Amino acid sequence: MQTLHFILALLLFLTLGAGLWRAVVGPTAADRMLAVQVFGTTAVTITLLFAQAFGNAALRDVALMFAVLAAVTAVAFVRRAWSEVGVDDDSE
Repeated sequence: MQTLHFILALLLFLTLGAGLWRAVVGPTAADRMLAVQVFGTTAVTITLLFAQAFGNAALRDVALMFAVLAAVTAVAFVRRAWSEVGVDDDSE
């Protein structure tokens, strides 16, 4: 069963290559941010696979922290992108 976990982790690492290409090429900031979100999701998945393969419960806590950091990063990006658009609620 450990072999299956490692094969799945390898496939997920390969998807990181596609995400890295999208993060570098773009063409927009939103595309780059979505690629970074894929990195976060993939990191959580790989960490959970390793936690299961090695029977290490502490890795599940690490995966939870990766998930929280990915969510905070997405919120920070949206707030920054929203403020750059120039939306002002008081102007109405």
